[in-house]
Amino acid sequence: MRHIDWSPPDLHVPWGQALREGAVAGTAAGLLPTLVLAALGRRHGGPTGPINAVSHWLWGDESLRQDRATLRHTAIGLVTQQLAAILWATLYSAVYGHREEAKELPNAIAGGIATSATAYVVDYTITPEPLTPGYERRVDGKEMFAVYAVLAAGFTLGALALRGAGRR
Repeated sequence: MRHIDWSPPDLHVPWGQALREGAVAGTAAGLLPTLVLAALGRRHGGPTGPINAVSHWLWGDESLRQDRATLRHTAIGLVTQQLAAILWATLYSAVYGHREEAKELPNAIAGGIATSATAYVVDYTITPEPLTPGYERRVDGKEMFAVYAVLAAGFTLGALALRGAGRR
């Protein structure tokens, strides 16, 4: 049986490690929902429609209606989606994910789900509407669940890929 450490968490945040791990886990976490959004977009006018919608923070409502791939909408949507995933992964790593036990399968799954759920709650409760992801205007509720589920899977895969990285 494994010993559970009930001591309070270390308040020293290893920001260098959190940034490195956030880049790895966030990249994995950002790619999977982008692929799902493209697949869902095919059912709703075009594969880049939901990705374009992410750029609405910069280009406004025109991004929410754009189905074609454009440098203006698609590139900004892709970069925004990726940076948001890296941000969430970095914050998770700083809080808990930097610990080696967070990279073990059950904990990595729990961490991925917790990070994705936190992102969803923040995105749709306290984030002002012009800064929400935008794809919620292009896909339905069940599809949104799928997007955030694969986001959780991406965070999990990223954490698993980082196992042992702190010891190298």
